[in-house]
Amino acid sequence: MRDNVFQRKVHARAVFISDLHLGSRGCRADLLLKFLDSIDPERIFLVGDVVDLESLQRGLYWPSLHMEVVRRLIGWARAGIPVVYVPGNHDAQVREFVGAEFAEIEIREEAVHTTANGRRLLVLHGDAFDGVVHCSRWLSWVGTHLYDLTLLLCCLLGALRRRLGLSHWSLVGYLKDRIGNARQYVESFEAAAIEVARRRGFDGVVCGHIHRPRVELREGFLYCNDGDWVESCTALIEDRHGELSLWDAGNSSSRPTVGAPALATLDRAA
Repeated sequence: MRDNVFQRKVHARAVFISDLHLGSRGCRADLLLKFLDSIDPERIFLVGDVVDLESLQRGLYWPSLHMEVVRRLIGWARAGIPVVYVPGNHDAQVREFVGAEFAEIEIREEAVHTTANGRRLLVLHGDAFDGVVHCSRWLSWVGTHLYDLTLLLCCLLGALRRRLGLSHWSLVGYLKDRIGNARQYVESFEAAAIEVARRRGFDGVVCGHIHRPRVELREGFLYCNDGDWVESCTALIEDRHGELSLWDAGNSSSRPTVGAPALATLDRAA
């Protein structure tokens, strides 16, 4: 059953979620709400593209589940749980309010988080790296002309799989793994994120933007992408010991992780 993924309430020292795309038809607010119900967070980072203002400009779409996600986040903030909002490219207008608060939610251009085991992480959406990564003509065309069509196909496929009792599966993620230009873009993006954060003296980076969840150590540097809630339906969680893992709504285990063994080994060696 899908709900097995969310059976246990998990204490999280920090939670990183991005690319919710509230206001778009591709947002899996149902799974996101189940995830939010499953955690007991000390701190929350919203790592960009929370509300898809670009999609809302093309046509109003705001179902009750999307409003409930907003209520949940504001409720945590007003209860004293720090919620930091780092805008992305789909909600870039929010950057005009950097330094201010909205309903107790802090708005920042970027954030810094120190894990329980002492790693300083740069937290930012990641669209800034697009200026460093040379996107292929194919990807630019897809991004400009096929965004809505891709979301529609994902919605139709997701509805069919739910009707058949199958778990969540990302069509776009599947294509990214198998199309050379897309794979090259992802690899270049990850390399750019690592280089920028390392050059600024951080121990790791947490970002979103490319809808490609990953937790990986590269030559002692920690790269984390918390994924999204359109395609992968994942979030990044720090536990009380400072270890980071990915929650995956499409995974059958109760707490799927990526990269945790490598991190644990590094911690013991430190």
